[in-house]
Amino acid sequence: MFEVYGESVASRFLLGTAQYPSPQILSDAVKVSGAEILTVSLRRETAGSGGGGRFWDLIRELNVKVLPNTAGCHSVKEAVTTAKMARDLFGTDWIKLEVIGHHDSLQPDVFGLVEAARILSDDGFKVFPYTTDDIVVGDRLLEAGCQVLMPWCAPIGSAKGPVNPDALRAYRSHFKGIPLVVDAGLGRPSHAAAVLELGFDAVLLNTAVAKAGDPVAMAKAFAVAIEAGRLAYEAQPLEPRDMAVPSTPVLGMAVFE
Repeated sequence: MFEVYGESVASRFLLGTAQYPSPQILSDAVKVSGAEILTVSLRRETAGSGGGGRFWDLIRELNVKVLPNTAGCHSVKEAVTTAKMARDLFGTDWIKLEVIGHHDSLQPDVFGLVEAARILSDDGFKVFPYTTDDIVVGDRLLEAGCQVLMPWCAPIGSAKGPVNPDALRAYRSHFKGIPLVVDAGLGRPSHAAAVLELGFDAVLLNTAVAKAGDPVAMAKAFAVAIEAGRLAYEAQPLEPRDMAVPSTPVLGMAVFE
């Protein structure tokens, strides 16, 4: 269990709701994942003719906390406007803030991100910022009013897993006591276990489950891996060593001459 913005969350698995083959598969994947927080895009809900209402009914039936996001926004003005619309539509002051600065990598515009985070925090939003693993940017986001940070481990949808474990390790060490959720780039359950072993509080992913051959089975696999990773972190695993260390004591062994 971890705490964010004064609320306790039992599941360390935050799940996205886009790209699933069908509403039923989405529903089944959410249930087996144990996720208590789902991200929902305002753009999806307002697109099409009447589909948004049916989708929202499905989300309500799952009895989860909704985390609207500003996916697809490329400017501060666009992100702030989208966040305010999401608050009206979903009835929550939680917002996953994305301000994209690069079309190919979907890397955040960290300057715009900090500015938007400050505007939204001042307006009463509880901001979950999608950011990079840059510690200085993280500090600026906290100064802007954020109480949680969501660094990527690789570009969105890349499924590469942690491309810079040392940076993530340094990030966790620097932000002691701050809820940290690895967001974007996870492709396999082992990736999730690896970042949980580093001490991150949770992971947020979408594509790795939604686009799997069997999304429901993959959701379960991630849930198990996340639990294993956290248990391993709490058990204080051995740090890597530069040389071999025998597991069997040498002292007292028979000596033949």
